[in-house]
Amino acid sequence: MKQTQTGHAPPGGRMKRLTLAALAAALAMSASPAFAYKIFVSNEKGNDITVLDSESFEVIDTFDVGQRPRGIAVSPDGEHLYICASDSDTIQVYDTETYAFIRTLPSGPDPELLVVSPNGDRLYAANEDDNLVTVIDLETGARLAEIPVGVEPEGMGISPDGETIVNTSETTNMAHFIDRDSQQITANVLVDSRPRFAQYKADGSEVWVSSEIGGTVSVIDAETKEIKHKVTFEIPGIRPEAIQPVGVRIVEDGSKAYVALGPANRIAVIDGNTYEVLDYLLVGQRVWQLAFSPDETHLFTTNGISNDISIIDVAADEVIKSVQVGREPWGVAVAPDR
Repeated sequence: MKQTQTGHAPPGGRMKRLTLAALAAALAMSASPAFAYKIFVSNEKGNDITVLDSESFEVIDTFDVGQRPRGIAVSPDGEHLYICASDSDTIQVYDTETYAFIRTLPSGPDPELLVVSPNGDRLYAANEDDNLVTVIDLETGARLAEIPVGVEPEGMGISPDGETIVNTSETTNMAHFIDRDSQQITANVLVDSRPRFAQYKADGSEVWVSSEIGGTVSVIDAETKEIKHKVTFEIPGIRPEAIQPVGVRIVEDGSKAYVALGPANRIAVIDGNTYEVLDYLLVGQRVWQLAFSPDETHLFTTNGISNDISIIDVAADEVIKSVQVGREPWGVAVAPDR
C-alpha cells in the first residue's frame, strides 16, 4: 500500500501497464499496413500511369503504358492493375508493386471501361467501336464471349455477388443487364442521354447510372429493373448544360453517394437513402472518375483539364488537397500495399 501511496506502482500493476502498452503498440503496428495503399491514375494524353502513396499523397512513380489509357481496375487480391489502353485496342496487366508489365488480354477495338468480378475470375470490358462487351477469363487469359449491346458502350458495373453485369450504351441511352452464366441480356432500361457509368450499392439493391448529357443519375431497382428515382443537379452560377454526371461511387453502408459532374468542376454529395443532393464540392477542371481509399476515409477524383487529382475527406466532405499528375488524368484505382 505504501508503494502505491508514494507514487510507485506495485510490480504486478507495472507489468500489467507495460503489457497493455506493448499490446497497443503491436496492434498499431499491425493495423497500419492494412491502411497503406497506392493510388493509380491513368493519364489519357500522357500514355502513362501516375502512382501516389497514401502517407503523403504525393507522386512516387510514373510508368508508361499503351495508347490513351482510360478505365483501370485492381484485382480483388490487390496484385494486378488492369488498364484499358483504348487506342492500342487491348487491355494491359501490370504488377501493382513493381509496375512490371505482365501480359495483354484480348479485347475488341477501343476498350473504354472495365470491371473485375468480385472473386477475380473474370473481367468485363466495354468495346465502344464494336458495340460489344468482351468477357475474359483471368486465369487462362482467354476471351470467353463477346456480347452485343447498344451503340457506343462505355459504362461497366457488376453486382456484389458477381451474377449480373451492367453495361451502359451512350447512343442507345440504355443500361443493359447481363446474366453472368448465360451471357445474355436480361433487361434493357432506358435512361437519359449519354449514360457513362453504372455503380451498384454494396447490398445489391440499386444500380446508379449517370447520364452525361441528360444531366441526371437514374437510380434503378436491381430486382425489378425499374427506375425508382432520378437525381437532378442545380448549381448557382453554372449553366445546366455544363453539369454532366460521369463517375459515381457509393459508400459501403449506402448512406452517401458521390457523383463527378464533369465541366461543372464539382462533386455532388448525395444522401443515399433520400437521394437529396447535400453539397457540391469544388474540385479541379473537368472531373471524370472517382475512387475510395480502402477504408473509405478519402475519395480521389481525376480532373482531366487541370491535370491533377483532388483528395476529399469523406467524413467532413471537404477537399483537402490537390496533386498534379500526368496529362489529362481520366481513371483512378486504389491497391493496398503488398
